[in-house]
Amino acid sequence: MSTLGSFIWSIADRLRGPYRPNQYGNVILPFTILRRLDCILEQDRETVRDLAAAYENPNRLRIEVKKATGRPFYNTSKYSFANLLKDADGLEDNFVDYIDRFSADVDVFEYFDFKKEIIALEKAGLLREIVKSFGAVDLHPNVVSNADMGDAFEYIIRKFNEAANETSGDHYTPRDAIRLLVDLLFAEKDAALGKTNIVRTLYDPTAGTGGMLALAEEHLLAQNPGARLSLYGQEYNPQSYAICKSDLLAKGHDASNIAFGNTLTDDAFKGRQFDFCMSNPPYGVDWKQYAKAIAKERDEAGPYSRFAPGLPATSDGQMLFLLHLAHKMRAPEDGGGRAGIVMNGSPLFNGAAESGPSNIRRWLLENDLVEAIVALPTNMFFNTGIATYIWILDNTKHPDRKGLVQLIDGTSFWTKMRKNLGSKGREISDTDRAKILRLYADFADADPDFSKVLRNDEFGYWTITVERPLLDEDGKPAVDRKGKPKPDSKKHDTENVPFTYGGSTAGPTGKVEVIQAYFDREVKPHVPDAWIDWAKTKTGYEIPFTRHFYKYVPPRPLAEIDADLEKQVAKILDLLREVEQ
Repeated sequence: MSTLGSFIWSIADRLRGPYRPNQYGNVILPFTILRRLDCILEQDRETVRDLAAAYENPNRLRIEVKKATGRPFYNTSKYSFANLLKDADGLEDNFVDYIDRFSADVDVFEYFDFKKEIIALEKAGLLREIVKSFGAVDLHPNVVSNADMGDAFEYIIRKFNEAANETSGDHYTPRDAIRLLVDLLFAEKDAALGKTNIVRTLYDPTAGTGGMLALAEEHLLAQNPGARLSLYGQEYNPQSYAICKSDLLAKGHDASNIAFGNTLTDDAFKGRQFDFCMSNPPYGVDWKQYAKAIAKERDEAGPYSRFAPGLPATSDGQMLFLLHLAHKMRAPEDGGGRAGIVMNGSPLFNGAAESGPSNIRRWLLENDLVEAIVALPTNMFFNTGIATYIWILDNTKHPDRKGLVQLIDGTSFWTKMRKNLGSKGREISDTDRAKILRLYADFADADPDFSKVLRNDEFGYWTITVERPLLDEDGKPAVDRKGKPKPDSKKHDTENVPFTYGGSTAGPTGKVEVIQAYFDREVKPHVPDAWIDWAKTKTGYEIPFTRHFYKYVPPRPLAEIDADLEKQVAKILDLLREVEQ
């Protein structure tokens, strides 16, 4: 639990009456952000006011403020939390003036519609009290670290969503899951990341409140204090966007790198690629309303479109973000890129051969982009207890990993939490994370109970159509005008033939030989009159993760089961006798 978050949320008790509990966040979140920025700006306020008087041009003023303070943002108002309450009658107007005089890059209060809340608070007679309460909290980064501030935001958002009966998973990802994702993402590049004054870019197209970006930066700076990570992100939820951008502003990042909007329909960083990409997109979210725009982009851009490999069902857009990340990795000729994404199980296997999802997997695997997939413990996320997986993509794999995919079963590496947070009752401790990272590092030498290394072609298969003849009244095969047997639609069947059937290593190129061998051994002995309709053969890819880690558990001996049944029957009879008495 966040002590700071709890304290800030307690201020909401003063809103009771004019505001319903599900509206508290509309006031608390922007006030918290404003107070943090206010604390950061306090020491240079007079300097900025003097510069504002000297330079009317906002671009020139921005340059001069950056020189003087080291910060890219500023506020030129004569008001702040320190003096707002001195003019009791003018509090509402002065407060609005304070909000209006932030530099253009601080657009976050517009996304909260904060001015409307200021007017409503004044009308309810609460504005003075809330300003006074927040003015008493010191939220300067020297007092409240970025990590603690992140915990406070998460706590506030969770409380806000509980009151609104919503899920918090749309807003942020548990930090233990992010830490594992970041460690895996940086793992292959650790040597390069240790260089002095290294500059790298990191991008999150579903940035939320910025937790992934913030923790990735913390990780890199902990290893290499001289490194610099330029952070980029896009977010379509107004409140989450405002929190994310405010957090990065407070840390001195370029706020223009955080964009508002729908990544799938309006890529704010079109034409840009990044060293590292990461995302935890929403699961099972319908994208039907965007389908026309996405299909149009795919058709107009042709083979270079983000979505050229295929489109998933409109009921679930996860794989659109998977394709987007693959598109955003820095090109191999420019040094290459890596991407990490958290998804549920459906992208591993949903869709039949040559469906959108299967074609997406085919494109990823045939282009050797999938490096590793890690199964996470269940009950890891705040709003769902389902199975989740981290996918790691790399377009410049280490030579040892080329043509291979590592599957890691991390489902047993978890620690029980003292108190559940929504659906989250388990966490990945530092020890748990170290075990998973060791499996990743050991690669081919890792414990086979928890790690499998497979060739890309081991996930491929052909779906063949098996036909049987239509019989006439005499029980003989009916034929068409060319003398070929007519197929019986009622006996029509399909079979999936793995690329590797019979130990084949020819992959997709061994199509005819492998399919024929399968048909001759598995089908023909049972239905001698059957044949393959080669024109209907389709190519598919799936990643049957759980099948690779399946362990056979023999059933209990019958004698043991019988003994247990006899005990239960005896208990039931005893109970019945008691009732009869």
